[in-house]
Amino acid sequence: MKKQVTSYFSFSKKELNGILVLLGVIMMSLSFSSFYGYFDEPETYDLTSFQKEIALFRASAVERKKGYTFLKDKIEDREMEPEYFEFDPNTASVLDWKKLGLSAKQIKILNNYRSKGGKFFKKEDLKRIYSITEKQFDGLEPYIKIKFAAHKPFSERKLPASPLERTKKEVIIIELNSADSVMLDQLRGIGPAFASRIIRFRNRLGGFHNKEQVKEVYGMDSLRYALISNQIKIDASSLRKVSINTATFEDLRNHPYLNFKQINAIIHYRKQHGKYSSSADLKKVLILNEEIIRKIEPYLSFDP
Repeated sequence: MKKQVTSYFSFSKKELNGILVLLGVIMMSLSFSSFYGYFDEPETYDLTSFQKEIALFRASAVERKKGYTFLKDKIEDREMEPEYFEFDPNTASVLDWKKLGLSAKQIKILNNYRSKGGKFFKKEDLKRIYSITEKQFDGLEPYIKIKFAAHKPFSERKLPASPLERTKKEVIIIELNSADSVMLDQLRGIGPAFASRIIRFRNRLGGFHNKEQVKEVYGMDSLRYALISNQIKIDASSLRKVSINTATFEDLRNHPYLNFKQINAIIHYRKQHGKYSSSADLKKVLILNEEIIRKIEPYLSFDP
């Protein structure tokens, strides 16, 4: 048994030489791998191009979002081809307004006005809804049929007795841009609460430039305005103006005629194209329509 095991593990000289050569090859291979890893420089990667692609992708995503917002506003502001027919603005439905060519945004403003108790007593009352343009009103005016019994213009109608009428106050003329709350409280139909509202709205505007703007004060209906219209006057020389070429977002954010999107568009356009020289340049800002420009123009200066 011992002889068999010994003969199994015994090698000839030729076999021993072969084993030694094989061991030598293995050792050289292992040594070469170690030395190669030591002298070989680690591979570096330039991520600049990849980072630029990421930045471009993010920028395009922002532009797509802006495009969606602009498209949404454009759809809401889109006016349809009008199909004229007789209508009463006090009872016209959403479908009626759509057929008459009004945009979704205009219809929303009209419905909000009526839901808060607003009434149309004469054709011209529709014109004072600020979203209705002069061109639209000219087309609608011949078809307006207000169905109030014995309807007459405000100047010819005897107003019904009301608490506002029974408030006995001396008839005086108040200049709205300089009046304080005590002075405004002297107007017939105007109490302390309304006086405060008028002053708050005046401060946001920068002053009234015409009497019609008083109708935009929250809660001011046609009846109350008819009572005070002959008691107020406007001195527009004291309007507080904002320089459109230096105004920041904070300078414009409280103005009642501008929303956040419009303010951003005004500032962004100025940064891209330079200063505004006149109100005509504002027409190049797509988000601003002629009605908005007409309303904000008295409050802007175009100093270089």
